[in-house]
Amino acid sequence: MELTRRNTLALGIGGLALAALPAAAAAALEEAMAAFTGGAQPAEGGGLILTAPEIAENGNTVPVSVSAPGAEAIALFAAGNPEPEVATFTFGPAAGSQSASTRIRLAQTQDVHAIARMADGSFVQTRAVVKVTIGGCGG
Repeated sequence: MELTRRNTLALGIGGLALAALPAAAAAALEEAMAAFTGGAQPAEGGGLILTAPEIAENGNTVPVSVSAPGAEAIALFAAGNPEPEVATFTFGPAAGSQSASTRIRLAQTQDVHAIARMADGSFVQTRAVVKVTIGGCGG
């Protein structure tokens, strides 16, 4: 390949686009989390338990469970997915427990975040890293 001015420009623009992808994914995650919390900053832990495998052999079906006694709602977010908000569970006053289990799709190795809205209006969060060996969202 001959390195011309046009090729150099194309390589430079491609490099900038690749560098912007993680920033765009992080911005989408922050935006989705802020929409759930109303802009409030969640505290760490606070009784919220997120259970996910360290290694998922198939990103199409990753088992995840969340539990937060006293929560009104729990939302799951996947940082590396095309749509970061994965699931939201809402608990009414007749709920026997504030826990849920599901299977989610993960596009790649990434952090899975859980945020719980507690009955007093506060928010707590936790996260788990899941290593995906086979991609689930088009990967």
